[in-house]
Amino acid sequence: MRLTVFALVALLTLTNCAEKNRSFSKTDIAIVPQPLSLVLNESSFALQDGQTIFSDLDEQQSAVKDLQNYVTATTKFTLVANADKQSAIVFEKKEGLDPEAYELQVTPKKIIISATGKAGYFYGVQTLKQLLSVEATKEAQAITYLIPSIAIEDNPRFKWRAFMLDDARYFHGEAFVKQMLDQMALLKMNTLHWHLIDDAGWRIEIKKYPLLTKVGAFRIDSEIGTWKSGKTSGQPHGGFYTQEQLKDIVAYAAARNINIVPEFEMPGHSSAAIAAYTWLGTAGVKIDVPVKFGRLYDNYDVTKPEVVTFIKDVLTEIFQIFPSEVIHIGGDEVGYEVWQNSKSVQKYMKEHNINTPADLQIDFTNSISKFIEANGRRMMGWNEILGKNIHTDFEEKQGDQEAEKELAKNVIVQFWKGDLELLTDAAKKGYGIVNSLHDRTYLDYSYESIPLEKAYSFDPIPEGLDKQFHKNIYGVGCQMWSEWTPTNADVERQAFPRIAAYAEVGWTTMENKNYNTFKVALKKMQKHWDTLGINYFKDTDKLEAALQAK
Repeated sequence: MRLTVFALVALLTLTNCAEKNRSFSKTDIAIVPQPLSLVLNESSFALQDGQTIFSDLDEQQSAVKDLQNYVTATTKFTLVANADKQSAIVFEKKEGLDPEAYELQVTPKKIIISATGKAGYFYGVQTLKQLLSVEATKEAQAITYLIPSIAIEDNPRFKWRAFMLDDARYFHGEAFVKQMLDQMALLKMNTLHWHLIDDAGWRIEIKKYPLLTKVGAFRIDSEIGTWKSGKTSGQPHGGFYTQEQLKDIVAYAAARNINIVPEFEMPGHSSAAIAAYTWLGTAGVKIDVPVKFGRLYDNYDVTKPEVVTFIKDVLTEIFQIFPSEVIHIGGDEVGYEVWQNSKSVQKYMKEHNINTPADLQIDFTNSISKFIEANGRRMMGWNEILGKNIHTDFEEKQGDQEAEKELAKNVIVQFWKGDLELLTDAAKKGYGIVNSLHDRTYLDYSYESIPLEKAYSFDPIPEGLDKQFHKNIYGVGCQMWSEWTPTNADVERQAFPRIAAYAEVGWTTMENKNYNTFKVALKKMQKHWDTLGINYFKDTDKLEAALQAK
């Protein structure tokens, strides 16, 4: 990991100020995401070595440890645990707050972080980190660490605030994933949607099927440039996470109030698995892990009992690794041609009164949903799982078909493509929805296509949706697909700074959002990224000026 003491210090503002406990102005306050309510008062709290910190509940301890580690790394000071409620810093339980809500009270003599559970305490600390300021005398002979006297009441707008990392196209590695989790935590994002399985690679060790990683995790070359470029890197690529590594990352995320939702693609985007075990496919043709990216036309043959058993076996091991209530099954971009050309699939469909391949997918998806639910989890998938055609650009005409069957109601639907009427209709029918429309939230898209202000202005609740259905919009996801970002630095440049904009989309009410205020706060966050060595896109202002001039 590239996290250093200097990275922590970069969150601070260094100023020359002879006054020990100066007052702050509103322009000094830079918090991302913007809190629900903020009242700035006179003077400030001076952080000092040996100050005491009080906490008496288990759910407070991860936040306490995070604050102690941060203060020590930043200032070399030690915050001392104390059983006295008259301590300088106090964590206290306050009934009636929502699970992720917190209240932060800072006076010249005391800091109080109030919450009802682990998440709230943790988020109070993240805000405190962003408020800490380094103050030096004019002669720079002494440094004080000040926190403005302030009263904050805060609560997220949405319960689902996700960043999706595509590890299937390119393997990113444990250190990079943990770095992203650190930045998500600071931005109060609570869900890592981890795309670990696709055509281009299988990244999860499955002990019952070792060829999935021995074969499916490696490819001999990679397409580069853009879609159908005809160019390749000339280099093999591969890698996977052991179950021990995955469990360690899950624990690392949990300590930062982040839930990891794994994605196991089915029934399409399954070439890496079929390369490992030919019998999983419909075509019955031996293949290699694909070098080219994009849609591929073989799917799991979901009419074979042994294939369904395989899928359930893999899910069972996934359950053991990931405690997440939600398990993502993909379900997008399934090419139906291979099913239509299979005599055995057609025979199965006729015997089971299944009229279209779209209905076969719905039938299979509902069956897997029941299996996931029977194991105490809940299924999620891209919005193709509704059985509605959203792909008028498919090469094969079979993509025009729509299902007659209905998707099970307990499923969470992640919208990425299609018109807003489809999303609104799903919300009205009671489906849980994460709004990730591609032209507003895809981080692999260029900054010209989705500039920072466009990302920031996204509202996950569709215009005109009746208020009674707003509760069915769980929140927002921003997706970092990695077909054309072969290095971690490439991924960083696409994700940062837009990830901060999406963090505020998920957290801050529309009434409290202000793009100019966000940009000021972002400058402070960028200093933090600078010391981490994160390769963020630095020309947002220049690009926006150019776009406005057009």
